[in-house]
Amino acid sequence: MILTRRNILIAATMVGLAGSALTARAADALHVGSYPSNPPFEYKNEKGTFEGFEVDIVTEAAKRAGLTPDIADYGFQALFAATSSKRIDVAISSITITPERLKSQSFTQPYYDSDMGVATKTDSPIASLADLKGKTVGVLSGSTGEKWVKDNQAEKGFGDIKGYNSQQDMFLDLGAGRIEAVVSDIPGMEYLFLKMKGFAVKDRIKTGEQYGLMMTKDSPLLEKINAAITEMKKDGTMAAIHKKWFGSEPPANSATVTELPVPKA
Repeated sequence: MILTRRNILIAATMVGLAGSALTARAADALHVGSYPSNPPFEYKNEKGTFEGFEVDIVTEAAKRAGLTPDIADYGFQALFAATSSKRIDVAISSITITPERLKSQSFTQPYYDSDMGVATKTDSPIASLADLKGKTVGVLSGSTGEKWVKDNQAEKGFGDIKGYNSQQDMFLDLGAGRIEAVVSDIPGMEYLFLKMKGFAVKDRIKTGEQYGLMMTKDSPLLEKINAAITEMKKDGTMAAIHKKWFGSEPPANSATVTELPVPKA
């Protein structure tokens, strides 16, 4: 083929237009960092694709903001440096909003209350924390649940406290009647109950900890993403995502269904 000057100019113009299109697509990406092994919040499935509660949240929020999420694998500690250096726009990994973190990061409004809970067999007469007086309580050894139960044993009147190295062993003992209740983090228990039937969370123990999407400090995308989360709470999308991953409706007045302000330092 013989290229004339006109052909070359046309070709150069087309290449330039293609390059502009690629730049536009890149500009529409929401770069997300995620720890890859934190179910049910986020994890990689057998195909190497990210799934989970927060994956669904950030994907839907990005869509409503006119952006396409691009989720990359990061270690948990590396997420903080990645948002600070603007390598990513958003970090997900059940990240608690704290005053210290707000000094160097921005967060959307919270969408999850990270409470502990009292779990029993579904048909147990135990209905609340008050019913654990004199009862044998199971906890994960070294967990915040173990610390809370030991710190409150005298005040609440708990009976024996039995520590376990795995959640599965703890609930096998609960099912067999060797302990009467379990105190542990609610999300982990509800996720387990999707596969291990016959148990239920009967009461919540408020910790005050809440999760939000962590973003680059004063990110120009913060307002758009936060507005999308507000819409998701109002139209029931957030509650549906909760039901999908935890097998239960979010509590009334929880951060999952209640519009809240953007946290400030």
